[in-house]
Amino acid sequence: MVICLHGWPYDIHSYVDVAPLLAGQGYRVIVPYLRGHGTTRFLSARTFRNAQQSAIAMDVVALMDALKIERAVLAGFDWGSRTADIVAALRPERCKALVSVSGYLVTNLEANLKPLAPKAELAWWYQYYFSTERGRLALEDKDLRHDLTRLVWDTVSPTWDFDDATFERTAAAFDHPDYAAIVVHNYRWRLSLADGERRYDALEKRLAARPTISVPTLTLDAERDPFTAPGDGASYRDRFTGPYEHRTLPGIGHNVPQEAPAAFARAVTDADHL
Repeated sequence: MVICLHGWPYDIHSYVDVAPLLAGQGYRVIVPYLRGHGTTRFLSARTFRNAQQSAIAMDVVALMDALKIERAVLAGFDWGSRTADIVAALRPERCKALVSVSGYLVTNLEANLKPLAPKAELAWWYQYYFSTERGRLALEDKDLRHDLTRLVWDTVSPTWDFDDATFERTAAAFDHPDYAAIVVHNYRWRLSLADGERRYDALEKRLAARPTISVPTLTLDAERDPFTAPGDGASYRDRFTGPYEHRTLPGIGHNVPQEAPAAFARAVTDADHL
C-alpha cells in the first residue's frame, strides 16, 4: 500500500506515471487530492478554510481510517513531503516507510520569522505575494491564477520539457471554490500572518520541537530545484533516526515524481525494503 501526496501548484497528475509503475509491482496506490484541490469539498460553508500543516496531515490519517488502511508507505514532494513527514513523525504506527523529496520539511514557525539569504528569499516570491491582498485577488482570478501557477512550473523545473496539455490537465484542479483560500492560508500561516485552529495546537506544539522520524526513510534531493538545501541532505540528516538512504537526482527540478517517475517509483520500493 502506497499513498502518494502532491504539492503546490500541482495535483494528483504528478503521479500519473509513478502509480502504474508501482501497481505493476503489486502495490495498491492511492493518490488523493489535498484539501482545496480537484474534487475535494468542505461539507459546510461555515468551516474555517484551514491549511496549516497539521490539519492537512490529519486529513491523510482520516483518509486511511475511512479506507481501513492501518499502515502505508507515504511518499510526497513539496506540501506532500511535509504532510508525509508529519504523519511519520506523529503517527509512526501508520507509516510503513517514507519517501520525502527535500527531506525534513516540517514547518518551524519561529525559524520562519528569520530572514533567509536574498537569493533564497527570491525563490519564495509567491509566498510573500500571497501575504498581500493583491496576491489573494490574483489567486481568485482564473486567468491570473493560471499564469501565476504556470510561471511557478517554469521557474522551479527549468529542465522539464512539459507541454501545454500537461499543465492544463493539472490546472483544472485549481478551479475550486476554496483553492485560493487554502493556498493563501497555508502560506500566511507559515509566516505567522494567519492563525490556525486551536484543536491543532497540541500537534503543532509537538512539531515545533522538530520531532525525529524513526520509520525507514529514503530522501530525495532534486539538483535543479531552487528549494533544495545545499549539503546533499546533511542539513536534515539528524531528523531521521531509523533505516535511511539519501539520493540526489541530477538535472531534475521541483516536481520530482512527474519529472523522474522511474527514480521516484524505485525510491518507494527501496524505502519499503530498508
